[in-house]
Formats: sequence, structure tokens, C-alpha cells
Amino acid sequence: MSSGSRTSSHTAFIFPGQGSQAVGMGKALADAFPASRAVFEEVDAALGEHLTRIMWEGPAETLTLTANAQPALLAVSLAAIRALEAEAGLDIARDAAFVAGHSLGEYSALAAAGALTITEAARLLRIRGRAMQDAVAPGEGAMAALLGLDYEQAVAVAAEAAQDGVCEAANDNAPGQVVVSGDRAAVERAMVIAKEKGAMKAVLLPVSAPFHCRLMGPAAEAMEVALSGSTIMTPRVPLIANVRASPVSDPAEILRLLVEQVTGTVRWRESVIYMAGAGINSVVEVGAGKVLCGLVKRIDKSIAASAVGTPEDVAAFIAARNASAA
Repeated sequence: MSSGSRTSSHTAFIFPGQGSQAVGMGKALADAFPASRAVFEEVDAALGEHLTRIMWEGPAETLTLTANAQPALLAVSLAAIRALEAEAGLDIARDAAFVAGHSLGEYSALAAAGALTITEAARLLRIRGRAMQDAVAPGEGAMAALLGLDYEQAVAVAAEAAQDGVCEAANDNAPGQVVVSGDRAAVERAMVIAKEKGAMKAVLLPVSAPFHCRLMGPAAEAMEVALSGSTIMTPRVPLIANVRASPVSDPAEILRLLVEQVTGTVRWRESVIYMAGAGINSVVEVGAGKVLCGLVKRIDKSIAASAVGTPEDVAAFIAARNASAA
């Protein structure tokens, strides 16, 4: 296992977003660790339904629904964090310099850092998922990954493609990987223009709505209402906010940025660059999959990246930690 499993003040804990979900995720954690199982029970109770049944038994189409995928991914991330706390003695305040999450992963990051309870985060993500799904009629919006263009080029492509519609840069994921979002016709135009401008590839994404663009305005309004009734504590370590790519700890500011994030660009590339500049030399991706590890390595090869999402990963984390302490 890479040295990315060592926790220190030079480590950030990062949390995945939508697209990392898979049927069966988290079940091994629940079976292995009581602390993890308690997280899944708390999420089920918060939502008043057996989301875990969908997570572990499927069908995949039901799990992929935005209103299910968002709290489900939160549950796996927090189940893994609780396992690390119980089994490895993890203390986020001591062992992390920052937390960060990709889109919905910000809620996982905030819950891991003690700013949100698991119950509150799950309820907010259910509201967020439904609001994002309902903001645009099915089939009217789209998202596409433009591969091989830098962020400024992708923004220019989106602007040219917009014409009388909406097309905006939604995710600045890594060098040469930018996702655009908006009206379907405008996004399809962007794919053609991107290839004309030298993109290696333009891929339509299998998503149910055009996230992180101004078409999500109704969802942002819904989240403003939902968040205004929520209690956010000061996180135990700063959050690198998606829309700012810099640290935030003030609860009022976090609330504002969570609303802004619904329509704003996920500035993941810049967030990783910021963390590297602040001395981060290792990241631990906590939850389902290893998507963010791959992005981090594309952004800065000097950062060690590891993932914790299974009991085997927890054991490897402990072993690496013991080796570094020896």
C-alpha cells in the first residue's frame, strides 16, 4: 500500500461524488465493523426507508437515481470513516489538514469533520438529490466530458455552444478533463466544437440531469430553504470548498457555498493544486471507488493517493500507519 495511507498534518481526506456508486458498496464494511453498521442504520432511520437494501441488493437503476445515490454514497463514506476511527484510532482533527469532497462529497466531508450529523447530511442529500432531479425535465439537459482540452478552452467551447441555450463548465476535474452541462442541444453542439478545437474525445455522460449549471437554479433555491433550517457546526478541520478551491471553516460561509455549489463549477483541479501548495503530500479517498485518487494523480503525481472503502482497505491503512510509526 502506498504511503498515502499514512495520516499526518500533510494528509487530506477526500470524499467521492455521484458516479462512484455500485450495488453492494459498503456491505462488507457493515458486516465487518459495528461502527460502520450503525452508520447505515442511522441513514435508513433518517430517510425513513431501507436505502441499504437498494444499495446492497439493487437494482442498479434504482440506486443510480440521484435521490438515492447521493445519501447512499454519503453512507459508505461515513461508514468507512467510522471504521477508521474505531479500528485505527483515526482522529480527523489530529490526522488531517483538510477535508474535501467532489460535489455531494462535500456533505460527506462536512459530516466526517463534525460539521453535520449523519442524520442531517442524509436528509439534506435526499432533498438535494430530488431537487436536482426535478429542476429540469428528463431528456432536456445533458452533461459531457471534454477530454484533451484545458479548462479555459472548455469554457470557450461552452460559451460558443450556448447560443440561445445554456452550456457551462460544470466540473474542472483534472488537466484535460472538463465536464460541461446544460441544455441537451447546446451540450451536443459543445461536443462537436470541442473535437474541432482539438479535443481527443467528447463523451456524453449517463446522468439524469444537467448538474452544476444555472439550469439547477430551482434546486439551489430548494437547498437554500433546506440549509436555512439546518445546523452546521464549525468543522474540526477546514473544508476545501468546491466553488472556491480554498479553505472555509465559518458555518455561515459553508451554508452559502453549499447553495452556490448546486449551480457552480466543481473546481476540483484547483482544489488539489491548493492543497499541494499548502503542504499536502498524501490524500485518502474515503468511500466508494477510487475515482478521486485517479484525478489527484493526474493533477499532481507527487501526491500519494490511497482509498479506503472495504475492510481490506481498513486493514491496509492500519498496517501502513503502524509501519510509518515504527
